[in-house]
Amino acid sequence: MTTVTPAGSPPGESRDEQGKHARRFGLPVATALVMGNIIGGGIFLLPASVAPFGTISLVAFGVLTLGAICLALVFGRLAERLPQTGGPYVYAREAFGDFAGFLAAWSYWITTWVSNAALAVAAVGYLDVLVPVHDSKAATITAALVLQWLPALANLAGTRYVGAVQLVATVLKFVPLLLVAVGGLFFFDPANLGPFQAGDQGALGAVSASAAILLFSYLGVESAAVSAGEVRDPRRNVGRATILGTLGAAVIYLLGTLAVFGTVAHGRLVDSTAPFSEAVNAMFGGSWGGTAVACMALVSMVGALNGWTLLSAQTPYAAAKDGLFPQVFAQKRRGVPTVGVLVTVVLASLLTVYNYTAGSQGVFEILVLVTTFTATVPYLLSTAAQIYFLASGQSARVDRRRLVRDAVLALAAFGFSMWLVAGSGYEAVYQGVLFLFGGVLVYAWMKARKERAA
Repeated sequence: MTTVTPAGSPPGESRDEQGKHARRFGLPVATALVMGNIIGGGIFLLPASVAPFGTISLVAFGVLTLGAICLALVFGRLAERLPQTGGPYVYAREAFGDFAGFLAAWSYWITTWVSNAALAVAAVGYLDVLVPVHDSKAATITAALVLQWLPALANLAGTRYVGAVQLVATVLKFVPLLLVAVGGLFFFDPANLGPFQAGDQGALGAVSASAAILLFSYLGVESAAVSAGEVRDPRRNVGRATILGTLGAAVIYLLGTLAVFGTVAHGRLVDSTAPFSEAVNAMFGGSWGGTAVACMALVSMVGALNGWTLLSAQTPYAAAKDGLFPQVFAQKRRGVPTVGVLVTVVLASLLTVYNYTAGSQGVFEILVLVTTFTATVPYLLSTAAQIYFLASGQSARVDRRRLVRDAVLALAAFGFSMWLVAGSGYEAVYQGVLFLFGGVLVYAWMKARKERAA
């Protein structure tokens, strides 16, 4: 099969205009993209989300971190062989053909715009600490939409501005988050931890359920691989950025969650809507900490929305270049697939409005878990592609000096992805399958058009 190649400059746009606004990412920006996309709103919300399971959720965090690092290493190796924009889509299509590639692209696309809606809603919760908006549903919806459209406009301005926003946002949130995470360890009180296992389910069930929720905050490990076509020297930098970004995020996550668990009483943490604010207030007293953390959370989430908006357009762009998505997604201006950005932000906006008007928090939580399922589809296909390349003995794609290590990592990442599917729960898997199978009709239509054209 022909390897997917990145597209050239789009029709109707001069090289000068392309060069002025489009700029390839180096290792620092690529690492910031990975870390910025992983560390979105999750670090500020997760401790309260998993507190009902007890401190056994810390075990889930450790297992999830190891699995995320395995995935990062697998994506790094795959990017060395296939350094093109599209990430999981490119790997699945190269190994298993058009249909597998389409499923990877479709499921990943669903993950990105549903995640954007989730991040926007979470960001509004912290915005309310600074500017009360929850008293008015109209103001709440408007704030959520503004938080989505501002990063979209930054993307439409060109990859040059995406990289600048991402780097600044990552720096601004990394330093204070690390200070809070480390500082909290000095105020750590074991009495605040509560029971090791708080729920009625068994230990394995609690760990699996916790991990399914926690995965939402680890989405983004594949960021550099998806945008490989925009990274300088991708064979070298994508793998490094993926590993460095994942490790950096993991350190902040583990330290931050442990610090919150040890500074906020378990009974209070379970009902908290701003656990990091609670932790800072417990550490230093007063209420100024809530305001400071709210500012950090907003910077973090806007940075994550900025990066996720770019990623949400890259996979449909790569699939459209191969005739598996509508050709309108293949249009690029200033280095950015503009139609993909616009369609994604519109869908995320509609989903955001729906969640606020439906008035049911349970619906939103299910949609967040759906992202866990839809994210594991491209993860499974990518790790399966790596196993295929290793098992088939393709000399162009296999470094025999690292064969055993690569095989162990690929199998571990595949098993990890399967475990996450099981932990998502029946309802989330059911909803996710409906989302996934909805794309089969789109594939049939695009495949028919492609064959007619041929």
